[in-house]
Amino acid sequence: MDRDQILRLSDSESEVSSTFGEPPVDAVAPLDPAEAAALDAYSQVVMRAAETVGPAVVNIEVRHRGRQQRAQQQTQGRGMTGSGSGFVFAPDGFILTNSHVVHGAEHIEATFADGRQLEATMVGDDPETDLAVVRVAANGLASARFGDSKSLRPGQLVVAIGNPYGFQFTVTAGVVSALGRSLRARSGRLIDNIIQTDAALNPGNSGGPLVSSRGEVVGVNTAMILPAQGLCFAIASSTAEFVAARLIKDGRVRRAYLGVAGQNVPLPRHLIRFHNLLSSGGVLVVSVEENSPAAQAGLQEGDVMIEFAGEKLTTIDDLHRLLTESRVGARLPLVVIRRSEKLVVEIMPGESRQ
Repeated sequence: MDRDQILRLSDSESEVSSTFGEPPVDAVAPLDPAEAAALDAYSQVVMRAAETVGPAVVNIEVRHRGRQQRAQQQTQGRGMTGSGSGFVFAPDGFILTNSHVVHGAEHIEATFADGRQLEATMVGDDPETDLAVVRVAANGLASARFGDSKSLRPGQLVVAIGNPYGFQFTVTAGVVSALGRSLRARSGRLIDNIIQTDAALNPGNSGGPLVSSRGEVVGVNTAMILPAQGLCFAIASSTAEFVAARLIKDGRVRRAYLGVAGQNVPLPRHLIRFHNLLSSGGVLVVSVEENSPAAQAGLQEGDVMIEFAGEKLTTIDDLHRLLTESRVGARLPLVVIRRSEKLVVEIMPGESRQ
């Protein structure tokens, strides 16, 4: 390659660099005033929500001691630790968080936005809804106000506040992605009326508030799908308010139980046609506890429960939804298929102690 070819190649590279390089400063279009105003309005909404609820959000540190580790750790004075989030919902020290954050904890400590660290005691725990209430010995605390989760709509702006990976009082924003989801608790029961959001959640956000643009708590952040992005879930405030009130009153949520172990089964088509059944499935009784309401009602292994208290049973989850506090001690009809015969038995649910 001679000198003239090298010079021509150099000039060509300079032209390409000039064409595709950084544009001149005066070529950048200014932000449209309407767009700037919209962004400012969005920022103001998120900031107001964070400023309203933020002082009520706490970082929760817990210490657990397993039976096998207790002897080894007694000399060290420490146990397994974990952390999560929570928020004060009553100024006299009541804090709502997730059950999986504090369940079985030996020691609970709450750190407030102003840096105060206070020991907390367990008030009540409900693994069935993954909610728990703890309390600190303080009064006049900044508290968050519950909003109406039933008025939420997909696409609505929400703000999540919590302590992901120990980064305290972190604020993220997103929208309500969907409503009416179901999420299975660690106990095996389904939690209904779950809010799906794309507000970024990470481990440590659990128990923190999901806040509306009005600065009201519309959900309690509870879970995320780790391999995915933007799939996060919160327990609706309507559920949280109900459970929190029961935990403060009784330390637990009263639920009915029958005393059976069951599994979902399909019903043979000839039985569906013969008995004119409305459902294609039922709950097979696998075992019956001694002296339980089911045993007293005469249920047998192999029975298939298809209706309870006038409501059809297709799955075990249907039965769980119907075993509410109001059913305890009430005489209710239970429809079963025993072999090929349709029977109606009367059963009086007891109170679950779990």
